[in-house]
Amino acid sequence: MSPIEIGLTSVAAIVILVYLGVYIPIALGVVSFVSIWLMRDNFDLAMNLLKIAVGDSVMEYTFATVPLFTFMGLIVSKAGLGADIYEVMNSGFRKVKGGIGMATVGANAVFAAVTGSSIASASVFSKVSVPQMLNYDYNPRFAVGVVAGSSVLGMIIPPSAMLIIYSFVAEQSVGDMFQAGIVPGLMLAAAYVGWIWTMGKFAPSYIGGRSFDETEWMSWGEIAEKTLPITALIVVVLGGIYTGWLTPVEAGATGSLLGLTMAVLRRKIDLKGFWQALLETGHITAAILFLITAASIYSRMLGMAGVPNALGDFLETAQFSFFWIMFFYVVLMIFLGTLLDTASIILIVVPLFLPLIEPMGLSLVWFGIVTVVGAEIGLLTPPLGISCFVIKATLNDHRISLKDVFIGAFPFAVVMLIVLIVLIRFPSLSLAILN
Repeated sequence: MSPIEIGLTSVAAIVILVYLGVYIPIALGVVSFVSIWLMRDNFDLAMNLLKIAVGDSVMEYTFATVPLFTFMGLIVSKAGLGADIYEVMNSGFRKVKGGIGMATVGANAVFAAVTGSSIASASVFSKVSVPQMLNYDYNPRFAVGVVAGSSVLGMIIPPSAMLIIYSFVAEQSVGDMFQAGIVPGLMLAAAYVGWIWTMGKFAPSYIGGRSFDETEWMSWGEIAEKTLPITALIVVVLGGIYTGWLTPVEAGATGSLLGLTMAVLRRKIDLKGFWQALLETGHITAAILFLITAASIYSRMLGMAGVPNALGDFLETAQFSFFWIMFFYVVLMIFLGTLLDTASIILIVVPLFLPLIEPMGLSLVWFGIVTVVGAEIGLLTPPLGISCFVIKATLNDHRISLKDVFIGAFPFAVVMLIVLIVLIRFPSLSLAILN
């Protein structure tokens, strides 16, 4: 077999192995290692490239953002800041049709700014928001759908684990990726709120619900008490990065210390909880490091096989325009989203398309935002739909089936697709803060 045939076969093999349940880094690493061995008929070369991939991943300074932001997100969840911001949002939207849904979106957007995890958001707001919506006779499918849809904000609004992973794969600045994620994240949150308002206005039966008039307004003192802690975190962490006072690594360390201090002062964490957060941080960090290492050797294998160049030559020969290249890219990501998780999609697809995008003079930061938003649609689509599975498992309510969760999340997946199209059409939206 020629190198290009080996490369194409390896890509197909990786997708099949992941779909069959093989751990993603193992599928990436083993197939890439064997492919390099076969292409060059040199076992020592394959081993040396593997060593280089491991060394590059471990020694990268910005990799320290992974454990620091992960730990901060876990501590903030334990401190109950997500529930606090939801209560404030719910009070503000209480008289609007679908107000709890809008409050959930708003609270998720704020929560995402300090956790960066869609799974954490789905878990927290399944416990906080869905039961209250059901108590006020909201449509169960709407209740779980709005939580599933808004949970993806955790992977778009910085700090985001997926933006960090993309920055390693595409060799872009983590700080630039964080800044680029703000406007698209806020756009998506606004689009969700607009969709809920539209349904409340023109299809109220879809939302359901009854009046909240008996609910008292929160006093300004209560609002301040519940919002100041998370506001302080956002200002310190993201403000420090955007003003240049802190590097992403320093911001992660500062945010972790501040979040831990808040959790201790609020008596939301003890030594056992602290130890559990450390262990979970270690597990998540090791998993991401393994992913990045596997992605590194995978990218080297594709380069040696000449797959990106062959793909570029094919598209050039076929004279595909920018529109069609992005169309195929989005369709591919949505298709893979029905089979794979977001990290897998980024690690498999981005190395294939980066060599095509860069010569076109397009921003790789913008391309990263498009990639993450496109891949995140997969969190809401069957059969994988990780956020939907998390919501179902967290609720453990016999009245709501997994089918209900997927059906409820579908309109929000469509809204995501519309926002993605807008971001592709107007790249300046993603680069607004950077320019």
